[in-house]
Amino acid sequence: MIAVLQFDAVSRIHLDRFLAEGRLPMLNSLRSRGTWYELETPATHFEGAAAYSLYTGVHVGEHGLYYPWLWSAREQRVRFFDDLSAPEAGWERLERAGRRSLVIDPYEMRPPRTMRGIFLTGWQFKNRVVLRTSSIPNQIHRSLAREFGAPPVGEEVYGRPAARELLRLRESLLVGPRRGADVVEKLLQREQFDMLWISLSAAHLGGHRYFDLSPISEEAELSRYPELGTALLDIYQAVDEALARIVASLPAGTDILVVSPSGMGPNTSRSHLLPGMLEAVMTGHREDSTGGGAPAGSLLWRIRAVMPTGLRGLVANSLPDRWALELAARLELRGVDWTITRAFMMPNDDAGYIRLNMRGRERDGIVDPREADALLNKLLLGLQTFRDADGVPVIRKVHRTAELGYRGPYEDQLPELVVEWNHRVVTPLAGASSPVFGAVSSPGWATGRTGCHTGDAWALVVLGSSKLRSPTRVPHIVDIVPTVCAAVGVDHDGLSGEPLLEPRSGT
Repeated sequence: MIAVLQFDAVSRIHLDRFLAEGRLPMLNSLRSRGTWYELETPATHFEGAAAYSLYTGVHVGEHGLYYPWLWSAREQRVRFFDDLSAPEAGWERLERAGRRSLVIDPYEMRPPRTMRGIFLTGWQFKNRVVLRTSSIPNQIHRSLAREFGAPPVGEEVYGRPAARELLRLRESLLVGPRRGADVVEKLLQREQFDMLWISLSAAHLGGHRYFDLSPISEEAELSRYPELGTALLDIYQAVDEALARIVASLPAGTDILVVSPSGMGPNTSRSHLLPGMLEAVMTGHREDSTGGGAPAGSLLWRIRAVMPTGLRGLVANSLPDRWALELAARLELRGVDWTITRAFMMPNDDAGYIRLNMRGRERDGIVDPREADALLNKLLLGLQTFRDADGVPVIRKVHRTAELGYRGPYEDQLPELVVEWNHRVVTPLAGASSPVFGAVSSPGWATGRTGCHTGDAWALVVLGSSKLRSPTRVPHIVDIVPTVCAAVGVDHDGLSGEPLLEPRSGT
């Protein structure tokens, strides 16, 4: 058997400190017994692609899925990513080979069509975007909930942070890892599996919300709630305790992979400013001395700015999940006049994504492909003229996606430009200004998150019955599925990665 245990989207700054202080004894024990690999990851440029690349073993150019809301060129609209095609996950490959899997809460992943074993999501906590309630067999989620209780709600509401919402989410994220360990212990006692894969995603969402609350402590009156000051440590310790219980329940000889497919760092994203910056560059906007700056943000960002987070959360929770997801998709880029729009910001959180409204590719495209290179160069140079109030550039670099190497049949779904922001912590209400194009004001608090993704991916391999294989290159997160295949005697033909373990006989 092989067990993949996701300590998901970990902040290395916090993790290294907590390990040194002895606050994560199980991970320290596993580290002393195993081999640590630093991994390459698409999260450096496409943070959302880490999930699908991890679970499928193929690169982003081969699946095109890098954010929950994706652009559909043929429809000239945004779609929720479940509506787009996707390659098979590792557990689907194992199913074809007759292997049984126990899969719990894969982050940002749709359920398989068929599966040999058990698939359970929305179990540790329920989140309509990243952990939607689903199970195979169909009734197992309900039967387990009768024994262990219904999952807590792990929803987050973008915008100005509120202490009450942060407290509610903290409680859900502390309960989640324990529920994960509960169900693993029960199901491993009852049935045999060739693979266990569980994402302990409380660490992921916890990193987004509690990475560093000090910049927002006064606004959210956090001094009244000292438990928020230790929220990230408390969540990491809950994950570590769950790891200890899960490892203790594994059959003898199980190979163990502890994986974090992306990292977490301070929130540096200015993506809420990018629509205004893009419009300023495209129109040549120059603020006069009395103006407040060009408005930044799509309709969705403007709604988030004027409607309180509590009210928006109430509205969203009153809708069925599918309706809420479709409403969010419809609001993205709502009101855009495609007859004059030559470039637009695609939905994103951390890095900024820009795409051309290309004739012959987009349904309502107007940009002549022969003019694309010159237009991209204009955008690339113009965006890099924007500065913070003290004159420091807000953008570290604008990448042409074609130069990043994400090749494959789905590379045409990607943006043309990826904006990498400077490494300063974002001040939510601050705008940006350009000596050429003038000022752009902030539409509000943006996501309200204090952490965003980094490329600090890693894997810890603890051998059970297998042997390590010497890597032929720097390991990558796409190597995890081939490693699972090697451990259970299944071929990894057609996958982008290579196994970290020697293949068992029969592969």
